[in-house]
Amino acid sequence: MTAPAPAPTDADRKRWARYLVEERAEGAVYERLAGRRIGEEREILLSLADAERRHEQHWLDLLGEEPARLPRAGIRSRMLGWMANRFGSIFVLALAQSAEARSPYDTEAYATPAMRADEKVHHEVVRGLAARGRRRLSGSFRAAVFGANDGLVSNLALVLGIGATGVSAGFVLFSGIAGLLAGALSMGAGEFVSVRSQRELLAATEDNDDADATAADLDIDANELALVYRARGMEHDEALARAERIVRAAQAGARRSATGPIGTHAAREDHEIVGSAWSAALSSFLLFASGAIIPVLPWIFGLQGSAAIVTALVLVGIALLSTGAMVGILSGGPPLRRGLRQLAIGFGAAAVTYVLGLLFGVGVA
Repeated sequence: MTAPAPAPTDADRKRWARYLVEERAEGAVYERLAGRRIGEEREILLSLADAERRHEQHWLDLLGEEPARLPRAGIRSRMLGWMANRFGSIFVLALAQSAEARSPYDTEAYATPAMRADEKVHHEVVRGLAARGRRRLSGSFRAAVFGANDGLVSNLALVLGIGATGVSAGFVLFSGIAGLLAGALSMGAGEFVSVRSQRELLAATEDNDDADATAADLDIDANELALVYRARGMEHDEALARAERIVRAAQAGARRSATGPIGTHAAREDHEIVGSAWSAALSSFLLFASGAIIPVLPWIFGLQGSAAIVTALVLVGIALLSTGAMVGILSGGPPLRRGLRQLAIGFGAAAVTYVLGLLFGVGVA
């Protein structure tokens, strides 16, 4: 005969109430995200919200009824709810992934095994949804972080190196603006050439249907049309069957199959992924400039000497911490550690230039 379960204590009931509000808050986050998505992702998010409501009901059943006073949800849940209303789902899902990975139910005696299993599954589901967003964002986000950080670090190094020589504030300001323009123009031009070259390379590899257009004039028993499809990657038998089909249709006066030459759709997708050379150039210019202007702000507003240098370091430090933390959130890693890493790398590069300016009396960009 099993002993009866001990009566729940006040501490137990307070903990259940906290779980209740957390489940309710997480379910609301998934519902808000679902409202901004369509198709399969919307269905998945609504299913997650339903699961959170099941867990919420479990704690309500244990409590007997909803307490008159409930605790506030934790800071993480409140932040997720706030972000779900204002930002893209990728940031919220990345944070939710971290939250789902630290379920308190693993050590909670009153949580059912099914609830513990649910939390493990939820973590993988959210990770999968976040991975979709990361893949969609990875290229543009990499370019954004690279451009802004390059502007921050290179122009901070420039103004610190110039400032360390003891020149006038006006000269430091002029150098910073010149560095901003030079770097932004260089980034824009480099991105334009890079994207244009990639598009030209893709264009050179695209298939065309010139061979198909003359299929009616080919001898069905002796022609090289099958070689075209083999060169495009088809197996021998498949290429031969396709060539015969096209020749027969052409000779019969039928329009060529709507499937089109293989690779055309893929080539169009490749062009869309690469994007426009002009938009890439403009984005790189603006991203670099947005980072490079920050170290120059103290001199723009009339500061000089040590006050300007300290202010520039503080502003750039905040920007580096912010971009590093954002990378941490999106990658599912610890934001603070990523931010500190970014800060150390940026300040390390700037410190080298500053020391060189002190030693040699010249600004090293």
